[in-house]
Amino acid sequence: MANVTQEQVIRQLKQVHDPEIPVDVYNFGLIYGIEISDGNNVKITMTLSSEACPAAQMIPSEIIRKVEMIEDVKCTVEVVWEPRWTPELITAEGRRLLGLDHPDG
Repeated sequence: MANVTQEQVIRQLKQVHDPEIPVDVYNFGLIYGIEISDGNNVKITMTLSSEACPAAQMIPSEIIRKVEMIEDVKCTVEVVWEPRWTPELITAEGRRLLGLDHPDG
């Protein structure tokens, strides 16, 4: 069994979207932590943009499904509300995908 890498996990996270947001959960800044322990156990710590998010159950389930597509990986997700999500958490790639980049910097 090969050890899973953080890059492999991030690649899978980039396939998960909130249906109301045109950017994946990783680039939208919803992923706070990726812990990989012995035995390819992956723990994702994440938040949502709102506690009233209609996809609050679907997104963590989809993350588990996508990450567990990596061979021999088990995944758990913990949703936290602190620190609160803010738009500043969106990655540079996410800002570009959302059209939030300004050409003059």
